[in-house]
Amino acid sequence: MVSDHKAFAREVDGRAANLFKAAPDTMRAFRGLMESAGKDGALDSKTKELMALAVGIAVHCEGCINYHTREAIRKGATREEVAETAAVAIEMGGGPAAVYGAQALDAFDQLSA
Repeated sequence: MVSDHKAFAREVDGRAANLFKAAPDTMRAFRGLMESAGKDGALDSKTKELMALAVGIAVHCEGCINYHTREAIRKGATREEVAETAAVAIEMGGGPAAVYGAQALDAFDQLSA
């Protein structure tokens, strides 16, 4: 399990850049999907990032937790909002989601410092 979220963020970004170079068409399309799904609409982009974070917690995806925590911070999410997001993910994902929810809160603390 990740303990240094800032270092892990650099790893995630580096791996994504490598995949982008290896499969540029697919990654451009995926980036377009992320941008389209994440833009303000009936739901604001911060809410959408918190939703993505909840899914990342529920499916136990460390890279997703790291990325969407960073994006949620960038869009103005508070620690309390991340904690409530984790609580919803725990409701849906049970005990394992509690472990990853705690990781998301730790990521917030490290990445927002």
